[in-house]
Amino acid sequence: MHLIHLTPLDLGLAALLVLALALFSARVHLDVARPLLIAALRTTVQLLLVGLVLKAVFARVHLLWIGGISLVMLLLAGREVMARQRRRLAGWWGFGVGTLSMFVSSFAVTLLALTVIIGPQPWYQPQYAIPLLGMLLGNTMNGIAIAMDRLTQEAWQQRTVIEGRLLLGHDWGRAIGDIRRDSMRSGLIPIINAMSAAGIVSLPGMMTGQILAGSPPVEAVKYQILIMFLIAAGTGFGTMGAVWMGARRLFDERQRLRLDRLHS
Repeated sequence: MHLIHLTPLDLGLAALLVLALALFSARVHLDVARPLLIAALRTTVQLLLVGLVLKAVFARVHLLWIGGISLVMLLLAGREVMARQRRRLAGWWGFGVGTLSMFVSSFAVTLLALTVIIGPQPWYQPQYAIPLLGMLLGNTMNGIAIAMDRLTQEAWQQRTVIEGRLLLGHDWGRAIGDIRRDSMRSGLIPIINAMSAAGIVSLPGMMTGQILAGSPPVEAVKYQILIMFLIAAGTGFGTMGAVWMGARRLFDERQRLRLDRLHS
């Protein structure tokens, strides 16, 4: 199947749609026109830079290159998790909880997929490793950001309820247990919705990309199923780990609620 190459004009026409959206949102005073245009510019610049970097990496396969790129992706994802929260944990905890959770979950799932399931040679083949880790980090980042935002917001709003439970003799886990469960559930809703609607309401991005690139549809479907399962596992374990660490951080060693550890 012949691959149709896109020209700068093609991308420019698509950009006009975003510009039209920004103008319309400004007309109705949504206050999102500037962030929308900045996000579109960032998308263009970042993806072009990534394309150039990946071209160089694909030409010279080396574990150190892959490790360096993976580390940069992880650190940037950790920053985005922290930036999207209204009330985040103060100090390095705001960055550390999400980053550590993504590292443990996304990297572990990616390593399992590369070494046991897909099995490229070498196992860190960038054609597989970088896109797979990117999809896992992106989705885990979203889940953790939603869950942590829900956790800190609910803990702040229900602080009197939590303190009342502590006075009744509950430990920190029971005092914040319902908030913690709701936060984990919130972080998992996007991937559950994505899996439920895949193939019926929407065609997932990786599958669509493979089909557009000329891969057989059935083979693209198999890869997409694999990716969805990996993303679900990575997002689930990452979200649970982040919420548990975040909730524990809200209490001191004497099991007192410490909302001064939140930065608004």
